[in-house]
Amino acid sequence: MTSHLTPSPSPIAFGDLQGCRSQFRQLLEKVSPSPDTPLWFAGDIINRGPESLATLRDVIELGDRAVTVLGNHDLHLLSVSAGIRNIKKGDTIAEILAAPDAADLLHWIRHRPIAHFENGMLLVHAGVLPQWDVDLTLELAEELQKALRAPGWKETLAGLYGNKPSRWSSDLKGIDRLRITCAALTRLRFCTADGAMDFTSSGPLDAAPAGCLPWFDVPGRKTANTTVVFGHWAALGLTMRDNLIGLDTGCVWGNQLSAVRLTSEAGARTVVQVECSGCRAEFE
Repeated sequence: MTSHLTPSPSPIAFGDLQGCRSQFRQLLEKVSPSPDTPLWFAGDIINRGPESLATLRDVIELGDRAVTVLGNHDLHLLSVSAGIRNIKKGDTIAEILAAPDAADLLHWIRHRPIAHFENGMLLVHAGVLPQWDVDLTLELAEELQKALRAPGWKETLAGLYGNKPSRWSSDLKGIDRLRITCAALTRLRFCTADGAMDFTSSGPLDAAPAGCLPWFDVPGRKTANTTVVFGHWAALGLTMRDNLIGLDTGCVWGNQLSAVRLTSEAGARTVVQVECSGCRAEFE
């Protein structure tokens, strides 16, 4: 008698939720994953939408099937909790900080990965510098993860803000090395052909700063043969290429929330979306 192992279901990746809980629940119902389907989240699960706390709880309740990388808004929450940054106009994270189990919630966030690689697919929040291959990306992400989980995590977090160094060098050490890792993986959109990051524009492709191009279009990018799944760039919109999946479709700005089934064959990947007209936060 021959036994046949059932292949694991392909993961389903979600774009930036940003506290848009009702839209997330609609999308999850529409996707209708099996109970063993891995669910990947491209970061920024909270902030700016109206239900940050409830959205965070929903993702935590998914348990080990949820793979959630840290985004810049998630790090902002940690920084506010640590007294490093102040709450900004439009933030919707106060309810998390005021929750009776806030310490547990923040501990969960602080222990999320910065990058995740599985089945030939690399999940990050924002982007990958062109000089980094998958192994180096994961090595750098692991260094940052360890620093954010260590007792001195607040000191590390305070040192991550700033745009310099903007260009990768293997000689970088200490906080400079952690800072460029964080900037690339959680904030990157545009860079020069030699990988110098530019943060002056968050707009669409035609808003590239002079001399810059999207990180994923840099010639010779070392992750070009790996499928990179990312969020962060709402103005870019849904981007589907054989080895590139951009998932932030601007739900919190009233556009769509998107999910993609990450089959190994690019042509078999399916997109599911819900409209997000009701997720504009009250301050807008």
